[in-house]
Amino acid sequence: MPGTNYDFTIKTLGRCTVNSPLSFSTTQGDYVANYASDERGIIYNIQLPRGDINLDIKKHQLVEKAGPRQEIYFDPAKVNAAVVTCGGLCPGLNAVIRSITHTLFYSYGVKRLTGIQYGYRGFLPEFGLPTVNLTPETVDDIHTKGGTILGSSRGHGDRAREIVDAVERMNINMLFIIGGDGTQKGSLDISREAEKRNLNISVVGIPKTIDNDLSFIERSFGFETAVSKAIDAVAAAHIEAKDACMGVGLVKLMGRESGFIAAHTALASQDVNFVLVPEVPFSLKGEKGFLATLEKRMKYKDHAVIVAAEGAGQDLLEAEKSKDASGNRRLADIGIYLKENIEEHFSSKNWDINLKFIDPSYIIRSAPPNPNDTIYCSRLGDNAVHGAMAGRTEFLISMIYNTYVHIPIPLATSKRNYIDPDGPLWRDVLSATGQPRLMQG
Repeated sequence: MPGTNYDFTIKTLGRCTVNSPLSFSTTQGDYVANYASDERGIIYNIQLPRGDINLDIKKHQLVEKAGPRQEIYFDPAKVNAAVVTCGGLCPGLNAVIRSITHTLFYSYGVKRLTGIQYGYRGFLPEFGLPTVNLTPETVDDIHTKGGTILGSSRGHGDRAREIVDAVERMNINMLFIIGGDGTQKGSLDISREAEKRNLNISVVGIPKTIDNDLSFIERSFGFETAVSKAIDAVAAAHIEAKDACMGVGLVKLMGRESGFIAAHTALASQDVNFVLVPEVPFSLKGEKGFLATLEKRMKYKDHAVIVAAEGAGQDLLEAEKSKDASGNRRLADIGIYLKENIEEHFSSKNWDINLKFIDPSYIIRSAPPNPNDTIYCSRLGDNAVHGAMAGRTEFLISMIYNTYVHIPIPLATSKRNYIDPDGPLWRDVLSATGQPRLMQG
């Protein structure tokens, strides 16, 4: 059966022997919210070939449902939790912090929650960063604001031994790590270092990748807000292009390895004529290349709107061979490259084009979450706490088929999530833009 050869087993710290302080139910239809059951799971891939009715699925092939358990591992009175935000900014970080704080305080009665400042460096003595005491009062209205009250930074996830030294000194037994691929690889190292030392620490990841590129994560928080903000930039580019003589609007959006923001923005806008993403190679020159195709569009309509993901066309540029603090390869600027080459191409043909280049990346990253993302962040934080209290560790909170689930961190970080150029999303993008399937040669 397709999609069931993954091992979704979630690590646990031990048997759950503490009665939950939550007053939930195990009975359907009694108008009381139910505890989550360990006896039911989610099939990861529900697509089956016609005629395939052999559903011989093993327990490890089912995705564990998130939610409160009737019996928990930790005694709430003895919990000392910590939260850290790592990597780049993303809409919704504060909403997740607030949700974790409220669920620990109000649902479980946990009174000790520490905020670690500026990512993993907040654990390291050399930086001398103070911690923040998180209470319902300190997180009161932070969900309405962009950024993170804890600050964030890249890197230092490879210093697991020193981080666990700090965790041990602080007597932390529950660690919530909010971050993307590199951050979660660091959280895996932290979990395994703690395990080596026989420390019963629940390490829980809340996936933060505005690019929506973590595997087994159906939807990343902040992605929907990012698309809604990106649409504003595209609308401005479209007006500038359409209201100018031979106008071109060029918008560069986030998407280092995956072009999901660019693709969804184009679909939502319906004003984009070309979408360039990392997953689909293109040539700049040649009869079927991008510039020749753009020229045909300009002859036909005398304006065009182009959306380029930041990781698109990197094979055309001379990028540095270095990496940033998070271990990501440094990208050359595809936006400036396209702007210069488009202007040069039309200048060589004595065409007087009017090109406007817009890069809204930092406006998008620092924006407060929209209502849907706020709801999603709240529920992610809530379920992260329930999983930690039940002694689960080394897992991410995710959503599959509108159900919150636990995903093993090793599985989520094993590969990136990409647009499938043969799949329905890219097919619909091509339909919306009218661009050729390939622009090469």
